[in-house]
Formats: sequence, structure tokens, C-alpha cells
Amino acid sequence: MSIHHPPSRPRILKVKKIERETPSVKSIYFEDIFCSNAEPGQFVMVWMPRVDEIPMSLSYMNPEEGVSAITVKNVGDATAAIHQLKEGDLFGVRGPYGTSFKPVGGRTLIVGGGVGVVPLLPLAQKLRTGRSTVTAIVGAESQTELLFTRRLKESLGVKGEVLTTTEDGTEGLKGYATDLLRDLFERETYRQIYACGPEPMLKKVLDLSLKHKVPTQLGLARYMKCGIGVCGSCVIGGLRVCKDGPVFSGKTLATVPEFGVAERDAAGRVSPFRRQKI
Repeated sequence: MSIHHPPSRPRILKVKKIERETPSVKSIYFEDIFCSNAEPGQFVMVWMPRVDEIPMSLSYMNPEEGVSAITVKNVGDATAAIHQLKEGDLFGVRGPYGTSFKPVGGRTLIVGGGVGVVPLLPLAQKLRTGRSTVTAIVGAESQTELLFTRRLKESLGVKGEVLTTTEDGTEGLKGYATDLLRDLFERETYRQIYACGPEPMLKKVLDLSLKHKVPTQLGLARYMKCGIGVCGSCVIGGLRVCKDGPVFSGKTLATVPEFGVAERDAAGRVSPFRRQKI
């Protein structure tokens, strides 16, 4: 496809490779010039014919080879359909869309909960290129669901550090990623924090960062239909996650009362988060 076509134009792509990351997570690799030139934190709309179209973060971008990947947890109809893809199968993509993480030099901290680690992996690779010293916290329900810990260690190099937390205590600290973040704040200082994961977790990250006066960049995931700022399904406090985000500064989200407290369903109804994972 010519790069002169806009990235918002839908493309039908072929699965190049599939990798099983955890029992519930797979990475789907494909060739696409737009996605391979995306920035960490941007997302694409993935279309599974006769099923649905959903937003997905990019976990891998290689502009030299023109190869990209999405990393998908099997949680619903569309993600189940993606998990059934095989090498050579076709699926639809448009994008990339949205804002991205902005690399900052110096001592930085990455906090990822569950599949929130996905957009943070390419960020970690970019931070190392910029000679930042990075500590990464990866949280999951159990050891088998910890995502990208090995690849993060490879990306960050000898100066980087990867710490883990699990809710059941099967690896690392027993508890949540924010429990470890609280401990680190007691003995370390950071120039910037990047985080992505369940929104209640991000709210706790923001509260801790404000307390310790550390700037944050937070990647949000909200219910999204169009991806281009038209439908309003992803609105949070007047902000459109697909257009104004998905990466926001902590300073911006600190002014949004809905952040980390309530979510919206497919009809736009607001309700409290069902499980306050932090």
C-alpha cells in the first residue's frame, strides 16, 4: 500500500506470525507501513468481519522491516475471534490514532498492570535509546499472566530493572503494582512516570505521583466505537480518549472527577468500576 494513502483508510492485512505470550494473551504480527511507524502509546482499530471492531495498542513497531504487532487478551467476542486467527489469515486495521508517550531523559519509572504493559514495551525500547535509566514495575494476577518481563529486561539493558507483583504472590511482591510503587517512592526519586493498566490503578499512580511531585504520563483504555472522535463513547470529563488521548498527562487527568472512579458502557451509561484493581 502506498504511504500516500491516509492511515485512517481501512486496510486488509495478513497475519505474518503469532506468538503465545501467556495462557490468555497472544501477539499477532503483520506487515503495515503505517503501524510500523507509529509512536508508543498509539492504537489501531482492529476489525474482525462479522464480529466487531475494537481498539488495540501496538506492542511492536519495526519501521525498517515494516512489521508491527498487537498483543491481545482473550476477554470477549472480538478478542476471541482474534485469538482464532492463524498465520496467513486476514483481518482489518485502520490507524494508528491518538497521542503517544513522550520520552523524557533521566531516571524514569514504568508501571504496567495486566495488558497495560503492551504500549509500555515499545516505550521502554525508545527510552533506552534516549539513554534514560528505567525501572519497570509489571503487575498481574499470577506468575503465568505476567507479560513481557523478559523482553523488558532485554530492552532496558544492564542499567534497567524489572520488578514484578502478583495478586496471588506466585512471583515478586504479593499485591498490586501500586503497592510496589509506594515502596519505591519512599527511597527513590524519579523524573517521570509512565503508566498503563486498569483505570483505578492509574488513579492510584496519579495520587502517589502528585504526593511526591513527579510528573506522569498515563495511557487510558475506554470503551471506543469510532476511534476518530465522532461517537463520544470514550468521553471522560469532556475529553475524548481516542482524540485527546489515549496518553494524557497526570496534570490533565487530575482535573477530571470521573477518572478512576466510573466507567461508561456501550450505551454511554456511567457506572462505578466493578472491581477496584490498583
